[in-house]
Amino acid sequence: MTARTRVGLAVVAVVAAGAVAGGAYLVTSDGPDQTGSAVASGVAAGPSDAELPKVDTAALVAGVDQSAAAKLTPVRLADGLVPPTNRWFSGLVFGDQPQPVFPLPLSFALTADGFSIGLPKPVVSEKAVVGPHLPAVTVGAGASSARVSAYDAVTVTIELLDAGGGVIGRVVIAEGSPFVSFTAVKDADLTLAVPFAAAASGAPAGSALATATVAGTQYAVVAPDGAVAPGGVRLRAGQSASWYAVPDGADASASAALASAAVDPVVGSESTYGVDATVARTTIGYRTAKGGTTAYVTMPHQRAGKQPERTGCGPASYSSVYGALELCTGSQLTSWAPVVPAAGALDLQAVPKDRLDVVRTQLAADVASTPAFPSDTYFGGKALYRAATLVTLGHSLGADDVVAPLKEKVVAALREWAQPDGCTQRQARCFVYDAAARGVIGLTPSFGSDEFNDHHFHYGYFLATAGLLAADDTALATELAPVMNLLAQDVAAASPSDQLPQLRVFDVYAGHSWASGTAPFADGNNQESTSEAVNAWNGLGLWAKASGQDALGVEATWLASTEAASARAYWTNPDLTEPVYQGFGHQIFALAWGGKRDYATWFSGEPSAILGIQLIPMNPAARYLAGDPDRIRANVAEAAPGGYGVQFGDYLLMYLALAGPQDADTAWTAAQQLPDTAIDDGDSRAYLLAWLAAASTSPGGE
Repeated sequence: MTARTRVGLAVVAVVAAGAVAGGAYLVTSDGPDQTGSAVASGVAAGPSDAELPKVDTAALVAGVDQSAAAKLTPVRLADGLVPPTNRWFSGLVFGDQPQPVFPLPLSFALTADGFSIGLPKPVVSEKAVVGPHLPAVTVGAGASSARVSAYDAVTVTIELLDAGGGVIGRVVIAEGSPFVSFTAVKDADLTLAVPFAAAASGAPAGSALATATVAGTQYAVVAPDGAVAPGGVRLRAGQSASWYAVPDGADASASAALASAAVDPVVGSESTYGVDATVARTTIGYRTAKGGTTAYVTMPHQRAGKQPERTGCGPASYSSVYGALELCTGSQLTSWAPVVPAAGALDLQAVPKDRLDVVRTQLAADVASTPAFPSDTYFGGKALYRAATLVTLGHSLGADDVVAPLKEKVVAALREWAQPDGCTQRQARCFVYDAAARGVIGLTPSFGSDEFNDHHFHYGYFLATAGLLAADDTALATELAPVMNLLAQDVAAASPSDQLPQLRVFDVYAGHSWASGTAPFADGNNQESTSEAVNAWNGLGLWAKASGQDALGVEATWLASTEAASARAYWTNPDLTEPVYQGFGHQIFALAWGGKRDYATWFSGEPSAILGIQLIPMNPAARYLAGDPDRIRANVAEAAPGGYGVQFGDYLLMYLALAGPQDADTAWTAAQQLPDTAIDDGDSRAYLLAWLAAASTSPGGE
């Protein structure tokens, strides 16, 4: 189940000249005339850089039918850039009017002649935590239009244009950076809607510092000495000004650190990852114009659990809808997440024979009652996955003969979807490449997938199906590879190319994916089904293993581990003792946006749906959801106060089983009486029972 009205995109990556070679170098971006030095040197703490997958993307896209199947019109994007779908800033690019975006800690919006910034202050209600963009500082540049001219995993460069299309200057915003900077391309007189007064002290050498207080928050601007007047900033070509908000309660050292860092604006970023037996590492390096030290903020998931030691952190923090954002001085942010390895089969070795017999009997019934497979990319892929899990379960039970007819059926269906020229022969159950949109579109699209909504949800089911069915069939893996590898690259390309974006959906700073293609919302982009996002990366890992792509498997583990950690931190297990949640009336969130978080779904207001969409499809890797048993029980109690005969009742029982052996036994009993209507179309009663039987022998994911 995915968001019904999300909108789709295509990610863009701009690689700087002289980009780092080798290692798990992901993204760096330079706008024109931005020749910033590399980030501060030093080895990131944790696993060493992983080897990036080596992919001939041009050959992959050339191998399938080419068709203008996407519904995508980038309005404010420089020529030559891959359309940035599924990004935190996609609302700047698509739609008749640009939308606000939330780089955190600030919010940002384009205006008729410049831009505005704000510091969102969360407002809590029973069902939401909301922090909208409220313009506090508005900067006029005399612009007639704007366009995104460069971007990478973390930063975005926006050109402000005059009436003739000439570039007045470039604005850079970055996730995790407290600064918004403007660099003049030609002499520019910027206007400030709120008067700024020169600070009595604290100005860095050779610079001017001025401040203004708006709605109780102090904002500051740092510019060259003599450039700031109460109503504006005058810059010569090549000069820069930076704006930032001062955190509430910041002491003199925090204020001085911000002012000093503002002198050297961020111009780009680069990211690396690494994985070992226990830790998945993400490192973001902020590049500044002169190579100096900057400042950044950490989100709660970057501080949760075991993390590397950090210096320069803690002098102050900003509030946000996600919790406190701790201010740090430095140019490199490294965070860790517990490893979530790919898993395709349940461990049934310790399950008692009587329960295995029950599962075998149910398996035969579920195989016999499997319906025809739908032809759209969501429900079609999900149905194939359900069938593949039954085939895998049959193999684990030594019942290959029972599942043989279904295996034949699902392999034939997957072969049809994986036919490279399938769309030249039919209008459904096939994939095409759209050269203008720089992406892969499945026919028949669903939930706006032709607008690039939910690609990771949809394609993850296909990748998982292929990984399961080809796990011991090299010939099948070879046959499926042209299309499956293309789907993998559409959602998870580790390297940029002219044909596909880099990491289309995944946000290395936020630690999770974004589902809307074009994000036509004032609250930014959003994601609902975190479990289907983790399922996508688990599917990627299964496919990587089946097709012998070790480097892709490491990338998949990094993505799954990081997404799972954020899913716990912001959806299923938020720390409700944090001040930001005081007044929130529920246990979990179902929708996270750039500027708000909701106890709501796109498709239902029922509590079972609100939790269930964070559990679907409870694949064998879903034990990452385990944790505090009392929290699991509380989450389930809120979701199913009247019993489990509700939508996603099957997944609620599987989740409950992670609380402990007694809970697993309770769930086992309830599952056998569960009505068919409470079993999702991506699940089966046999798999449900097998999951519960396995969980009872290994509760809590141990």
